[in-house]
Amino acid sequence: MIQGFKDFITRGNVVDLAVAVVIGGAFAAVIAAIVEGFINPLIALIFGQPSLIELGNFTINETLFPMGLILDALFKFITVALAIYFLVVVPLNKLAERRKKGEPAVDEPASPTEIELLTEIRDALRARDAQ
Repeated sequence: MIQGFKDFITRGNVVDLAVAVVIGGAFAAVIAAIVEGFINPLIALIFGQPSLIELGNFTINETLFPMGLILDALFKFITVALAIYFLVVVPLNKLAERRKKGEPAVDEPASPTEIELLTEIRDALRARDAQ
């Protein structure tokens, strides 16, 4: 049972996933710092509020509905998603396209195998002998 667990942990995809989670967390912290240090001051200049958290909140029967909290989380998510897309996904897709240019196209027909060629030769010789 221990050996099976060691095999599972040392498998490449598990390690890659762990690295991705750690890097994703660090990247999210960088984006959060950019939002707090740059975007929120811009929001304060435009809306007069220090952040999105305090924007759009309302109360009904003394119950607070913090819509700004939802707006802030949504804004951070979209910012992280855009940054990952333009800084990671797009460059990796371009790299994959460059690598594919050297490979043959997938739609090319496969060349016949030796057995198929020998079968064709045999059939052609039989047809010639039959005439």
